[in-house]
Amino acid sequence: MKITQEIYDLLPDVTKFRRELHQIPELGLEEVQTADYLRKKLASFGITEVYPMIETGTVAVLRSVVPGKTIAFRTDIDALPVTEETGVDFASQTLGKMHACGHDGHMATMLGFAKYLSQHPEAYRGTIVLIFQPAEEGPGGAQLMIDAGLITTYNIEQIVGLHVFPDFAEGVIACRPGAMMARNGEVSIQIKGRSAHGAQPQQGADAILAASAVIQGLHSIISRNISPMESAVLTFGKISGGEAMNIIAGQVNIEGTMRAFDDAVYDRMTERIAILAKEIAKGYDCEAEVIFNHMYRVVENDAAMVTALEKVAGDAYQETPPYMLAEDFSMYQQVLPGMFFFVGTRNEAKGYIHPLHNGKMQFDEKNLLNGIACYVGLIQELTN
Repeated sequence: MKITQEIYDLLPDVTKFRRELHQIPELGLEEVQTADYLRKKLASFGITEVYPMIETGTVAVLRSVVPGKTIAFRTDIDALPVTEETGVDFASQTLGKMHACGHDGHMATMLGFAKYLSQHPEAYRGTIVLIFQPAEEGPGGAQLMIDAGLITTYNIEQIVGLHVFPDFAEGVIACRPGAMMARNGEVSIQIKGRSAHGAQPQQGADAILAASAVIQGLHSIISRNISPMESAVLTFGKISGGEAMNIIAGQVNIEGTMRAFDDAVYDRMTERIAILAKEIAKGYDCEAEVIFNHMYRVVENDAAMVTALEKVAGDAYQETPPYMLAEDFSMYQQVLPGMFFFVGTRNEAKGYIHPLHNGKMQFDEKNLLNGIACYVGLIQELTN
């Protein structure tokens, strides 16, 4: 993909933005220092319409004298509770917190894009809305921004977002029309039994034994209650319970995640989890309480917007397979046309091979220019 000289000239700034933001990671809805950094940079570009939203969120608006659509571009701004292991000289300054999902790169891309637009007002028509959204990793800042009036206040007609992605090589822009990322939810199951001495198990109701059966039984949902032609995931990643090695456990807590590309499949999973957990636990003289936390929806890309991206990216474009990863950008797509795409960052020679949410995740900032170039090209394609 062609990078113009004007965009290439942004590399020193974009690198500086990314590395400074990388050093100040903050978790969802705690991004006070990050928001302050972003707002000061936007003001330094001469952008006068910069508005706070839900405290740590920020919206910047650029208006052309030429009438046209209102198109929004969104970046997430929160970090993860991950201990950094990269060894870089601009590593996180807060132990146990890291931009391990590339949100520092997303913010730097958006700041570079904002600076470009401020210097090239002829590059767009209509209104461009830049959204710096908190809490993508949880509890879901997109919906909070929507509930605060983001879409209606700024009359947004279309929205675009991106994510750096180490599954694709540097230089690749990857996307697909329709479902690209999964709907997700969290499930917590509390198994309640009766404690007893470990040498007298007949006097108790073993919550650990019941929990084991519940987990095995629930995994049959994917193979027996969902069509083989559909995709779904159910994973239990956390279990806790019991008091001592010689006591029949009176309570066990199980926590997991569920994913699907279709709402009907997702609903079928929740229905079967609720029924099976309770009935299996009952067979062990225990009770099960099931609680769901329904989170993000399917990232469903607008086909016409994907066609525009394919034209902009040219030879760099690849169609990505769907991923069971989840992204709260999907909440914007519930109310207006939107497109989310991947920017490849994988470079095996440099060791940039580690996945998202890994303490060694790292990338070359030059790849962020590909995101800026796509954004600049898209405002031309989407407003024609």
